[in-house]
Amino acid sequence: MSDPINYNAFTRAQWRAFSDDATLPLTQESLRQIKAFNDRISLQDVQDIYIPLIHLLHLQFDHYQKLQRDKAEFLQQKPHRVPFIIGIAGSVAVGKTTAARLLEVLLNHYFTGQRIQLITTDGFLYSNEELKKRNLMARKGFPESYNMGALIQFLNDVKAGKKLIKSPVYSHKVYDIVPDRYDYIMHPDVLIVEGINTLQLPTNEQIYVSDFTDFSVYVDADPALIEDWFLERFKLLLETSFQDPSNYYYPYAIGDRDVALEKGKQVWRDIDLKNLTEYILPTRNRADMIIHKTFHHRIDRLLLRKY
Repeated sequence: MSDPINYNAFTRAQWRAFSDDATLPLTQESLRQIKAFNDRISLQDVQDIYIPLIHLLHLQFDHYQKLQRDKAEFLQQKPHRVPFIIGIAGSVAVGKTTAARLLEVLLNHYFTGQRIQLITTDGFLYSNEELKKRNLMARKGFPESYNMGALIQFLNDVKAGKKLIKSPVYSHKVYDIVPDRYDYIMHPDVLIVEGINTLQLPTNEQIYVSDFTDFSVYVDADPALIEDWFLERFKLLLETSFQDPSNYYYPYAIGDRDVALEKGKQVWRDIDLKNLTEYILPTRNRADMIIHKTFHHRIDRLLLRKY
């Protein structure tokens, strides 16, 4: 990846120097529970990468709160709490979920007295029933398969300080929206929003999802590596979660393994890679920070937006 001119680039060692050696609020076991299936992350990664990021986010959050107070005073309005939103973007299988969960845990530890919550944009996919009506099942995950109007309204309600907001729940077990089930967002101080589309311009909308975010992270890697991680995960799932009869991929788990693996390659080639190339990757340079991974999910470089 050639570095865009509006970013400062840091090696892992350079970024690590912005940290300190305070005792980590995590053990190897707790980290194991945080990381997403088939992702790799170590306590050293937390120390080298995420602790400096938490320090930076603390600076951003403090300045953000002061700006909100100063703006209210200028407008002669009563000050009110406006949530700080962090967006986490990137390809399927690149490690967004682990990054988001880890940030949630660390922010809860370091942002004393602040309410931290996390959602994924998967909940704003149209249901499979609706996708079939729209003839979009083969485009699931692409921009048009999301109810972006609902996601924009959700984020607007968060920023407006609405006290209780419902976020739909998506199940990766049945690969569909779970009817009548919601996550409840209750006036957070910090909301982490993780999803492939957090930097995208919605179809037929005049506002980006990222217009609501105050700091955004793009988790990046070479597409060939992401394909390896995706297929590695798919193979492991065939031996584990896919064995559940209620799982969407159960017929492949109990069938011919070559047929199943070909299905995984087809999903990557026709859906996830195409989506990455055409819609996700072009938004990378809208992020405030780019976290670049290399072999074995090792983070080797970080880019921080200058302006």
